[in-house]
Amino acid sequence: MARHVARGVECVPGMRARLRRIDQSDALPESEQADLPPLARVEDLAECVGLVLGSPTYFGNMAGAVKHFIDQTSSLWMSGALIGKPAAVFTSTASQHGGQESTLLSMMIPLFHHGMLLVGLPYSEQALLRTKSGGTPYGASHTSGDGRLPLTEEEKALCKALGKRVADVARRLNATPAS
Repeated sequence: MARHVARGVECVPGMRARLRRIDQSDALPESEQADLPPLARVEDLAECVGLVLGSPTYFGNMAGAVKHFIDQTSSLWMSGALIGKPAAVFTSTASQHGGQESTLLSMMIPLFHHGMLLVGLPYSEQALLRTKSGGTPYGASHTSGDGRLPLTEEEKALCKALGKRVADVARRLNATPAS
């Protein structure tokens, strides 16, 4: 999902995606660990112009590792480093009713506390109207079944649309006004 979000970010002129991960490598088979992006650092958040945060769903909530990482961002909160930056969220669940929307909402709460501007997916995104698996106005989502179900075309389109929306908002917010 993150790679599809990144493709959306990079559709926007002048925007570049920086993929990072929160360490959950023990949850992945060794064959998949070679392709992992670098670990996220709190400094990565301070340096970004926009953020798209993803997490698997565990019991209708973000993964503990994601929450632990967010809990380390107090210095950014105290300095106001994330105020006014656009942000969005995405998740993957094992079942269609596994808590996609509650996970997305739980991830939004600390981003609101940081003063970030939350971006969702409007119903003008046709894939949101057609999807039979993942996808919500709160953010992109995927239903993985037992972990082997691939992303559907609608899920891919929604991931890309989410990245593009965040990048476009970031570009507009950072544009220099004409003299």
